[in-house]
Amino acid sequence: MLFTGINYIAVLVAGVASYAFGSVYYMSLAKPWMAAVGKTEEEFKSGSSPRVFIVAFAAQLVMAFMLAGVLGHLVLAGEGGAVAGSSVSLVNGLITALCVWFGFILMAMLVNHGFQGAKRSLTVIDSGHWLGVLLIQGAVIGLFGV
Repeated sequence: MLFTGINYIAVLVAGVASYAFGSVYYMSLAKPWMAAVGKTEEEFKSGSSPRVFIVAFAAQLVMAFMLAGVLGHLVLAGEGGAVAGSSVSLVNGLITALCVWFGFILMAMLVNHGFQGAKRSLTVIDSGHWLGVLLIQGAVIGLFGV
């Protein structure tokens, strides 16, 4: 899929920055997260493989690319519409990230975790992570521009 006006350096930086954020975030919330999941540290260590971390990093890059595409399309749509003169900026990046998180990530997590019977604390921890990821990506993409 090709989008016009994507800054691929911004996508790479956004992916790396959001992955680093996730590492720090979950290291600092490891005990509450494991309690919410219902696993011990030993169970987690024995069941994890490096492949999960590779997939997580790749997912961060895809998310950053898609967020840049959405942000770019919103700006292009605004050039002839109601928000003419808008541009890829820090504020637009953050607003777009927040809207994507609220409308897609949080809603999907509420449904999935609800049907799975997950603890509310898991939803709070995981959705907080994705909020941070998207805000970082939106900020980086907005600051780099097109």
